[in-house]
Amino acid sequence: MLHIKSKIVAGLSLVVLITTSATAIASTAKEEKKGQTASAASSGPEIVKGQGFPDNTPEVIKSRSGSGNPVAGKDKSALCQGCHGEEGISFEPAIPKLAGQYAGYIAKQVRDFQTGFRSNAIMNGMAATVDDADLADITAYFASRNKMKGEVTTNPTGKNLFQNGDMSRMMVACVNCHGVNGKGKTPDNSMFPVLGGQQKEYLRIQLVNFRQGERSNSPGGVMNIIAQKLSDAEMEALAEYISGL
Repeated sequence: MLHIKSKIVAGLSLVVLITTSATAIASTAKEEKKGQTASAASSGPEIVKGQGFPDNTPEVIKSRSGSGNPVAGKDKSALCQGCHGEEGISFEPAIPKLAGQYAGYIAKQVRDFQTGFRSNAIMNGMAATVDDADLADITAYFASRNKMKGEVTTNPTGKNLFQNGDMSRMMVACVNCHGVNGKGKTPDNSMFPVLGGQQKEYLRIQLVNFRQGERSNSPGGVMNIIAQKLSDAEMEALAEYISGL
């Protein structure tokens, strides 16, 4: 009975993912049409099919930075910069880059560390010292940095999984949630993080954590479902490909 219930839960979660992806795709299509028909003065960032949206225009940066003050956030994030880098580019492979990451996504992770929903010995302690006002400014600062970027790598397995998924295993493509180049679906949708150019080792570790259930804070637990379908070799391939975007 428990086995059947688990299958039902997994199936429902997959439906949620597919529905969410379809909604995101529809939203992107709407933005594409807007970019083609509206004037430059009145339209939002143009989303180019197969390329996504421009990463670092003032309008896009403002959109992903939220309501905080990035100028104040630079000083407030001094301790964060010790690990994540002054410009949000970490040097340790297991520490994530924050440059150009959605402010809303960073804030959610910090709050999850505060509540214990996500666990890390250093981050749980650091998160406990930050209030909402400071968090808004800190996340705005990192979001306002130029988006992270990796060195292009060639990994056919990782590329295929990222772009196409594997529906024989009911595994939706990463691109449906994270965008064609891993830089996000739209400038203001922080539900799914920027992945393109992220540290390879960090990506691999998170996939392992999702598979083992050590991390479970993705929307609807979708990353736990997907990670459980991936082999170690596929996780390595995905991490290598995404880190080079």
